[in-house]
Amino acid sequence: MILEILNKLDTVMYYPILMIILLAGGLFFTFRLKFLQIRWFPESLRVVMEKPDGEGDKHVSSFQALMVSTASRVGTGNIIGVSTAICLGGPGAAFWMWLIALVGGATAFVESTLAQVYKHGNRKDGCYGGPGYYISDALGKPTLAAVFVVCLIATYAFGFNLLCSYNLQSTFSGYSFYNTKSTPAVIGVILAVLVFICIVGGAKRVVHITEVMVPFMGIMYVILALIVIIVNIRLLPGVFAAIFRDAFDFRAIFSGVAGSCMVYGIKRGLYSNEAGVGSAPNAAASAMVSHPVKQGLVQMLSVYIDTLLLCTATAMLCLCSGVDRVAADAGAPYVQHAVASVFGSIGPVFITIAMIMFAFTTLLGNLYYVDNALAFLNKKVMPGRKFMFVWRIICAVVIFFGAIIPMDAAWAAADITMGLMAMINVPSCLALGRVAVDASKDYARQKKEGKNPVFHAADIGLDPDKLDFWK
Repeated sequence: MILEILNKLDTVMYYPILMIILLAGGLFFTFRLKFLQIRWFPESLRVVMEKPDGEGDKHVSSFQALMVSTASRVGTGNIIGVSTAICLGGPGAAFWMWLIALVGGATAFVESTLAQVYKHGNRKDGCYGGPGYYISDALGKPTLAAVFVVCLIATYAFGFNLLCSYNLQSTFSGYSFYNTKSTPAVIGVILAVLVFICIVGGAKRVVHITEVMVPFMGIMYVILALIVIIVNIRLLPGVFAAIFRDAFDFRAIFSGVAGSCMVYGIKRGLYSNEAGVGSAPNAAASAMVSHPVKQGLVQMLSVYIDTLLLCTATAMLCLCSGVDRVAADAGAPYVQHAVASVFGSIGPVFITIAMIMFAFTTLLGNLYYVDNALAFLNKKVMPGRKFMFVWRIICAVVIFFGAIIPMDAAWAAADITMGLMAMINVPSCLALGRVAVDASKDYARQKKEGKNPVFHAADIGLDPDKLDFWK
């Protein structure tokens, strides 16, 4: 009965409520910013490697903030989520993931720029922020901000981590040693212990681990996908034809909307890139930059890395393999069969290794956001050491239980908690959108003058005394 309730809530929330909110918000920002997410793509590549702008060398750089947000975005959803969408929704789901990424790039820019403008801290000790701060400080709605932060904790400490843990253990189901009664529990214990060891070291350790692991795992996975695509290159034209034919088969879509390629593509695309959800701004606010727009551009790039690169790699890997799509293989099995078609029995091992790395960094990135949320609820101060130790034990226990719960419950819980975040964050960004637009104009003006843009609140009509970091 609980599962049935979760599935009904999940369906109603995404169609039509969240689909309208996300697409309307993304399209509004796209036109308001004059397709900035496309025009300024080269600039996003340039600023990502800039050094921190603060005093000393211990601050979070643009690249490190990108890796933390990408660690959370790039995860099991890039493999299992895409596979599920294609198996259950059809190949057209890939197109709708691309669309939500392009449109979502503008939303990601706005939310992360706002997080930078309204962040707290200083150039000596570091900075922090996120939607909770701009909803509270700029909109003057502290209660709504607290509700958002509670939803964030529910999403990242519980919903997403339950799902991530389940997805990881499911990749072992094809091995002969897998026992449905004992193996998930064993994997859950091992994963929970490893994550606990890392997060006890605090946010700095999380930043350094993700900085190394995320680029490595992303590059290796893309290379794997490219090999499968090249081996089956003759199938590529037909794959693209199938994607676009299915994506625009509106008769099929509207005859069963909830299970269509459009809804699956949007749901899995949103789950994967998180644009508009309000998670990445927490990492964006920690970057020490000279102008908020720089981190807005960097987080826009993170959406592209996640969906246009890694989700596409999975979609093409599966569809170009020639392996039949069947509902029973939705998730890890479909990807493993696709890789095995080229690499034989060693193929599923590659996917298992990728899943382990994706899942591990996702869990760390998720809990980085949760630490920031706990500080917000504790009057902008990180809770005491004893509380955090107990809390991290709870987070580890959640990871364990994620490995042993049913798949439908894991997906529904993650979808619902993430949806609640987006329903608060996107309207808040729409209300504050002018600030991000004016900041982009200020950045463009300084670039045109040949300067390295430096932010002054008064230049975009804001009162410096009402800001914390930039005053």
